[in-house]
Amino acid sequence: MISLFTTPTPNDRGSAATRLAVGVGLLIAGTILVAIIVLPVATFNSGVTSLMAGLKCTPGQEADQATSSSYAEESIPENYLKIYKKVGKDKGIPWNVLAGIGQVESKHGRWDGPGITEGHNDWGAAGPMQFGAKDGSAAGNSWGGEPIMPVEDRPDKGYGQDGNDDGIVNVYDPADAIPAAADYLIAHGAKDDLRKAIFGYNHAWWYVDDVMEWAGKYAKGSFDVSGAIDVAVNCEVTADGAPIGRAPDKASQAVVDWAMAQRGKPYLYGGTGPNAFDCSGLLLKAYESIGVSIPRISQDQWKFGPEIKKGEEQPGDFVFFDVSRAGEPPGPGHVGMVIGDGLMVEARCTNCGPIATRPYDAPGRAPILGFTRPLEHPDVKAQLKAQGK
Repeated sequence: MISLFTTPTPNDRGSAATRLAVGVGLLIAGTILVAIIVLPVATFNSGVTSLMAGLKCTPGQEADQATSSSYAEESIPENYLKIYKKVGKDKGIPWNVLAGIGQVESKHGRWDGPGITEGHNDWGAAGPMQFGAKDGSAAGNSWGGEPIMPVEDRPDKGYGQDGNDDGIVNVYDPADAIPAAADYLIAHGAKDDLRKAIFGYNHAWWYVDDVMEWAGKYAKGSFDVSGAIDVAVNCEVTADGAPIGRAPDKASQAVVDWAMAQRGKPYLYGGTGPNAFDCSGLLLKAYESIGVSIPRISQDQWKFGPEIKKGEEQPGDFVFFDVSRAGEPPGPGHVGMVIGDGLMVEARCTNCGPIATRPYDAPGRAPILGFTRPLEHPDVKAQLKAQGK
């Protein structure tokens, strides 16, 4: 495989024809993803005490992203630069690294080789970020499904997504391909070792060096990418230095503390712990930690209520998002726990990284359906009263 990569020197030609490793990465996903999913549990949780000092966690934080250099402003197409920066902020991946991949793969969609704006290259890769997008090809189909498909036809497997909410999952659209590339890096360990994740994108260390060289050119001044992800898992204070997750009562504080303590553990669809959780499973177990039973799935948790007006939410409340999965009951398909300061703790998705603290009302998120306060439900109050709480 690596013998196909015959140009070890950084250049400005793009390398769309050499992106075999993307598809190969999917073929070995059973092994790689197990490692990626398990390793962060020990890595993040064991380091919380030493890393929390000085860490910030607040909506709109800019410290994790590089300021763009004049070279980046002049050489990257305006629409691509805007998407790189937005995706970098939303996904917690340095935007300039995504831009480095975009440059090496396709010169930000401007390379005139095959498979950039239509079709595939000789190995089955397609689009500006060169995803494997052809079943049975050497690159495989890490995109998942057809190169261009309605969002409702997107299969469960693969990284293809509707990044701009136009209803189409399009490997040739940078608004879809760039966030998919970010998810690919996350799934391949970017939150633990960014260079290894880039290696997973294309199995050649010269490729990693090439991407990082471009990333350096795109950043103004020096920029260390090593800590760009830790914040969401380990942060303990807001930008003003106030502790996050301060709840108004003991019961709420207990569920918030329990949920926060799970940060760094992986997402697992259907998971209810103790080593991995899905979104509603995390909240279910948080309330079980104080001896309270609530519904298992997000749709039923939403109905459980009671609903709280936006602006009145407080730590321990639930925030629901207007998303759904094919074959699931109607209602919100994602939920997080409010911890204050516009933040929540959530188990988001397989390719979104570990359980972490994130803004809930942020660009790129699904619309918020509403908030609920389970501790105000009569059944919950009765359970707490029976315990003498």
